Amino acid sequence: MWNQFTQSLTTEQQSAILEAAVKELESLQLSEIRNREHLLRRAQSAVQKAVAVVQAHAPAHVHEVLVQQVVARVGGFGFLDELLPPVREDLSEIALNPDGSLWILRKGAESFEQLERSLPLSEVWRAVETLIAPLGRAVSESSPSVNAKLPRRSLSPDFGGARVKILHPVIAPGLGYPSINIRLFEPKPVSPRQIIEWGEAPEPAVRGLVEAVRRGLRLLIIGGTATGKTTLLAALCDGIPKQARVVKIEDPEEIWIDHPNVVTIEARPAPPGSQVPSYLLKDGVDDALRMSPKWLVVGEVRTGDAGLALFRAQMSDHPGLSTFHAEGPQEAAFRMAVILFADVGVRMEAAKAIFAQAVDVVVQIGWLKERRQILGVWEVEPQLKGGEVVFRHVYKPGQEALDAIERSRTI
Repeated sequence: MWNQFTQSLTTEQQSAILEAAVKELESLQLSEIRNREHLLRRAQSAVQKAVAVVQAHAPAHVHEVLVQQVVARVGGFGFLDELLPPVREDLSEIALNPDGSLWILRKGAESFEQLERSLPLSEVWRAVETLIAPLGRAVSESSPSVNAKLPRRSLSPDFGGARVKILHPVIAPGLGYPSINIRLFEPKPVSPRQIIEWGEAPEPAVRGLVEAVRRGLRLLIIGGTATGKTTLLAALCDGIPKQARVVKIEDPEEIWIDHPNVVTIEARPAPPGSQVPSYLLKDGVDDALRMSPKWLVVGEVRTGDAGLALFRAQMSDHPGLSTFHAEGPQEAAFRMAVILFADVGVRMEAAKAIFAQAVDVVVQIGWLKERRQILGVWEVEPQLKGGEVVFRHVYKPGQEALDAIERSRTI
């Protein structure tokens, strides 16, 4: 697209104009950069001067493209602009490594691919500032790890939001670049139909899982990193009755539930240098129980205190859905027991008994034949046998539908 609009300028002239205009605006203060109208006026003037210096012809529409590029470089997301919506809608993650290499993960792909880019350090750090300055955050040697997010609809009306992780070179050494990871969220609620169209499972199997949610069964979705656990969870939330009051507890908010009565509680770290304490997932679950929820949805259980709070709720009268990092049902039960013991001191056998009482169905999602698929569904027996959680396989790839799930709950 760039070349289509700038054919009256050579590539060398384009680069020279951009570099000169950006250089002229490098002295702008942060307050000036944040003032978009002021920045636009300064960019227009800088481009006009640079065009005159190279003695090139730049029609009005070409001039406008150049101005927008300068604004993006100086006050926007810089190198990220061409990767973020609405420019691109096909990516699920963007990563910049400490050596300056840029990587993207396309939706539905298993592995990252590298983009050939030469990124000036100054541009990268300006992008970092743009990402986190509105949150009052800064990445530095004294605060080398920063979590941030791009709110839903912040870049465009259809932008689904994003989770951002930034590490300072002091803890992620390389060539002076920060380590950046941006996880992009879906721009609209994911439906069961979308899961079927993506080929993750046949329609009868997906409908069976949605029906299990409607019946109030407690589901735990497991899988590895970037396997689509949260996306599948969001789709299965379609089984929650529309009139139900739903409370989501996330870190950060990611799940989009298309229901009218939904409240999101979001965990947060303690502000650097502040006496304000962290607000944990466990705190969110505890607070949610005082908000008269009919359904609880926890984005991901990472700690024992969060798991115990959620499982206690699920053992009572609160249907729930959550995700957990594990590569199989036995591993999920064992790892959950380990973190319950390590974080809150629950003995291993007692922790396994809590798991069996709180979780009715385990759903594993992962990669098979180079695409995401539901790798298995297991019903959890409510009683331990020989001190271990017992699972009954009710679905595996190749089946059309789930076998009957015998566990039931009163909702």
